[in-house]
Amino acid sequence: MIPENAPHIPVLLDEVVDALDPAPGDVIVDATFGAGGYTRALLARGATVHAFDRDPDAIAAGHTWPETREEPPRLILHPRRFSEMVDAMAEVGIASVDGVTMDIGVSSMQLDQAERGFAFSADGPLDMRMSQDGPSAADFLNSAEADQIADVLYQYGEERQSRRVARAIVAARPLETTGDLARVVRKALGYRPHSNKGTAPKDPATRSFQAVRIHVNAELDELTGGLRAAEELLKNGGRLAVVSFHSLEDRIVKRFLQGASGKAGGTSRHLPQSKGSPAIFSAISKAIRPSEVEIERNPRARSSTLRHAMRTEAPARKEAA
Repeated sequence: MIPENAPHIPVLLDEVVDALDPAPGDVIVDATFGAGGYTRALLARGATVHAFDRDPDAIAAGHTWPETREEPPRLILHPRRFSEMVDAMAEVGIASVDGVTMDIGVSSMQLDQAERGFAFSADGPLDMRMSQDGPSAADFLNSAEADQIADVLYQYGEERQSRRVARAIVAARPLETTGDLARVVRKALGYRPHSNKGTAPKDPATRSFQAVRIHVNAELDELTGGLRAAEELLKNGGRLAVVSFHSLEDRIVKRFLQGASGKAGGTSRHLPQSKGSPAIFSAISKAIRPSEVEIERNPRARSSTLRHAMRTEAPARKEAA
């Protein structure tokens, strides 16, 4: 389905497409367009795709696709947050859809562009903004109190020595590049790139980069808003498929679906309670993870998890709006 010159390999592609089971004429929301891997596969099955992305680079690339020029177009691009999908679809006259898919977190395109400042594999400006506007990672790290930085590192990066790292960041200000941040974190944690056995332990800067990126882009709040929007937008029998890449995201998705199953109340402060409510989602899958073959082909798939479910005829919870 994906041409050989596609810039990135979509994770769990076959499993996502199977979960959505698109048919010709279906209307599906790709909430995280990115390089368009899922969208391309859905279009190949005859669906019409409404693709969302807050990254203007992704939207600009999408406008070169021939499906945007069909009459009527089968690819409609929305340069906005996916938590806004209900309003965005209403603006184009669509009240419900057959499927919603989300691939949560930073895209491979963003990681691979040093100038976007998402990774420390190549030095670049300390940016990390998906939408390319608003306060950057450098703005946050160079102005926030040490306690606030520590809270972000602990909550979103699960960094156990968050206060030590935060104090080191404050002492090293101003930080301007991804290399600056990585060096400060490594020094604070006594990182040695090679052990006595000659193997390289995981770079501890990874946790801090994840935490700062999630904070700068309000990613977990956006995920919660997107799940609520999907609940409202999906029609009876519509399908939801969500791919996440770390435990914080997967926990939100799992608890959302548990809370919407009619069998358990919501157990997260992010999500509404549904004790005693009818099932809003059924056919809820267990966690689906990539095969060893896929991981070998695409190492970035290693940490991915897919969960999917089917919308019932029960009305959406008021809190889901």
